[in-house]
Amino acid sequence: MKKVIIVGVSLGLLLTSCGGSSKSASQGTSESPTPVVVKNVLTDLPGSNGPVLAVKVDDTRPAHPQIGLESADIVYVEQVEGGLTRLAAIYSQKLPEIIGPVRSARISDLDILAQYGRVGFAFSGAQSLFYPRINAANLVNLSADRNGTNVYYRDNTRFAPTNLIFRPNVIMAETLKKNPTAIDTVKPIGFTFGPMPSVGAKIISAKVNWPAADYEITWSDADNRWHLGQDGFPDLAASGVALGGTNILIQSVSITPSEYKDKFGGVTPFSNTVGTGTGYLLRDGRAISVNWTRPDSLSGTTWTLANGTPANLNPGQTWIMLTNTPVKFGYPAPASPSASASASASK
Repeated sequence: MKKVIIVGVSLGLLLTSCGGSSKSASQGTSESPTPVVVKNVLTDLPGSNGPVLAVKVDDTRPAHPQIGLESADIVYVEQVEGGLTRLAAIYSQKLPEIIGPVRSARISDLDILAQYGRVGFAFSGAQSLFYPRINAANLVNLSADRNGTNVYYRDNTRFAPTNLIFRPNVIMAETLKKNPTAIDTVKPIGFTFGPMPSVGAKIISAKVNWPAADYEITWSDADNRWHLGQDGFPDLAASGVALGGTNILIQSVSITPSEYKDKFGGVTPFSNTVGTGTGYLLRDGRAISVNWTRPDSLSGTTWTLANGTPANLNPGQTWIMLTNTPVKFGYPAPASPSASASASASK
C-alpha cells in the first residue's frame, strides 16, 4: 500500500484561514484549508520522495521468482553477456523487506543511474577492470563486497549464484544515520503524467526480444496494467503478484560491445541511453510511437509524441526495456463475417 503524506500549508495561508474562520464563525459557517497530497515524482502516486536506491537483480530462469520487484518505482531491462537480460530496480518510496536475487553491476548501469544524482547502489560485485569506473561514479557503493550477512545472505532454497538476497532497510538506515545527505533525494527524470494521448493502436500483446531472452507483455483489464511473461512462462514475483507495470517504455537503443568481459570471456554489451531515438509507450491497452531525447548522462530522458508534445504516462510503476530489435505486436482479432452479419441484422 502506498503511503500518503499530508503536507501542511504555509504559515501565511494558515493565518489567513484563521482570520477567515473567525469572521465566518460569527456568520455560522467555517472553512478549513485543503490538504496537499505529496506525490512521488517517479510514479505520480501519493507517497514520499525519499533517497534513491538502485538494485541489480538477476533475470535468468533460475533466478525466478524474483523478490521485491513489485515495490520498485522503475525497473530497467538491459542486455548482458550471452544475450541474456539483467534488471536495475529503482526504489525511492517503498522499500520491501528483501530484494533479490542480487547480481553484479554492468557498464550500462552507470549512465542509467547518473540521471538520478548520487544513489545507493546495491550489487553483488563487478569485474575487477570495471571497479575503478564504479569507484569514480557518483554513487554510494552498497555492494556485497563491502557488507556482511546482516545486509546480504544466501537463500538455501535456491542455488548459487542466483541466491544472494539483499536487506535494503538495514544498509539504507545505517548509511543515512552516518550521513543524512549521503544519498540524494529522488528528483524528476523526464516523465510527464497525464491523460491518455489520442494516438496509438489498441493491442493485446507485445513481444520484445534479446539474443537469449524474450519478454511477452499482455494487457490485463482486471488489473488495469500490463502483465509480463518471460521465455514462455508467466513472470511472477515470489509474493505471487504478476510482475508488470502501468507503463511499459520500449526504448530503442544501440547495443555495442564494451571493453569489459565476464569471467568466461563473454563480452559485456553496452546499451547507450544518451542521445536520441525512438520507441513505444504502452499504456491503457495501447501502443504509442514515441521519441526520446537525453542530451547527456546527467540529464533525464524526455519522451515525446511524433508532434513533439509530451508522451504522458499513467500513474504507477514503469518498466523500461532497452533493446535494439523490432517489437512484435498482437492486435485484437477482427470480427468474423458471421458476427458482423449478425450485428448488422440486429440494427
